[in-house]
Amino acid sequence: MKKDSKIYVAGHLGLVGSAIWNNLQRKGYTNLIGRTHQELDLMDAVAVKRFFDEEQPEYVVLAAAHVGGIMANLKYRADFIFQNLAIQQNVIGESWRHGVKKLLFLGSTCIYPREAPQPIPETALLTSPLEYTNEPYAIAKIAGMKMCESFNLQYGTNFIAVMPTNLYGPHDNFDLETSHVMPAMIRKMHLAKLLNEGDMDGIRADLQRRPVEHVNGKAVEEQIISLLAKYGILPDRLRLWGTGAPIREFLWSEDMADASVYCLEHIDFDDVRGTGDEVRNCHINIGSGKEITIRQLAELVKQTVGYCGSIEWDDTKPDGTLRKLTDVSKLHSLGWHHKMELEDGVPALYIWYLNSLT
Repeated sequence: MKKDSKIYVAGHLGLVGSAIWNNLQRKGYTNLIGRTHQELDLMDAVAVKRFFDEEQPEYVVLAAAHVGGIMANLKYRADFIFQNLAIQQNVIGESWRHGVKKLLFLGSTCIYPREAPQPIPETALLTSPLEYTNEPYAIAKIAGMKMCESFNLQYGTNFIAVMPTNLYGPHDNFDLETSHVMPAMIRKMHLAKLLNEGDMDGIRADLQRRPVEHVNGKAVEEQIISLLAKYGILPDRLRLWGTGAPIREFLWSEDMADASVYCLEHIDFDDVRGTGDEVRNCHINIGSGKEITIRQLAELVKQTVGYCGSIEWDDTKPDGTLRKLTDVSKLHSLGWHHKMELEDGVPALYIWYLNSLT
């Protein structure tokens, strides 16, 4: 890519897209295009076509997606498959029609089977059933990566699919109903600390910045206390979902962005397609290759936040996949390794969260 190449980053304000956008800027790329959801609804095929007609991007990063944690995936199953399929259909389709030089599709390691071998190699795709809680989202992402692979094989495009592991970092989603485990745990721990210390002003400031179920910091105290209790945040303890036993891998979002831009700059479809008659599993896992139990993560967050209450585990709630560690040997062989370790990343994210409240 040239430094003045026109690059469209779909989802440039989200956790993934904003990190990629900032990485591209730091590396000197000067012709970046982004649109908010209000400016461009990626589910609107006519609007997406008009955008591509007018802007003619040379490179596309498809980081826009409808995402969420276990609670959201269980509750909004239709939204997760319908919206993501529509976004992918429109952006990938118009990228092909407009002769985009390279497209980078961001998926997720939830594409892999629930009982996949550990660590999970790219070849584990479609070898056994998916995890039930996020099956609609996973199927949508599998469809997107197969679209990229199929366009490459039939039309000679250069569409690359990468599968990041669990991400965390600046601009994460801290909504208690829809967030992933890391930001949800950090915010719950922060609110539990404030409640434990009797700091209602701090709780009100938090809710005013990020209302929960339309309850903000101006609500009466009884309503706030009731809302916090609903999410397991009590004066003397914090109740978290599941058993704490599942093992997860986490990657700092800025590391993910660096790996993604590295693939944009250095990796082509021919580098990952293999040599056999049947071409499949051309995607690239992006992760740290390191893992931690959810219970250990809770202790790390507790120490970081300075919460002094107790933690309880609600084993009536689902754990999700018991272990999910990616095999990142392909990524390493292509020349990229992560930099931020979890012990440094959790404090960095908490500082970012605190700064976002001011």
